[in-house]
Amino acid sequence: MIDHITIGVSDFDRSTAFYDQALAPLGVSRMFDVPEEHTDGVKVTGYGDDRPWFWLAEEHATRGLMHIAFQAKRQADVDAFHAAALRAGGADNGVPGLRPHYHADYYAAFVLDPDGHNIEAVCHAR
Repeated sequence: MIDHITIGVSDFDRSTAFYDQALAPLGVSRMFDVPEEHTDGVKVTGYGDDRPWFWLAEEHATRGLMHIAFQAKRQADVDAFHAAALRAGGADNGVPGLRPHYHADYYAAFVLDPDGHNIEAVCHAR
């Protein structure tokens, strides 16, 4: 199952103004701005209803490429994903581990696929 997706935007302020208004009738609102100290100064924000699942990031940070995260049931599945993706030719983009700046139980790993897309596996369970 897809957990969340991130798209790169060329003008962060213009795009957030657009999505703030366009998504409101659907019950989707801006819920979380990632602290820039965790993103090397890149602006990143998340939209959702019960939790953020649609993210915007400054395009220079994503190089215009897609980020997609798949849900894992267990932390061991995240570890297995990371190892399998590296064996398959992916490049490490973040070793398995907790990312508490998202929430206390956010356990994830990141790889770049052959086209440079940032692929993540994430477990939200303890």
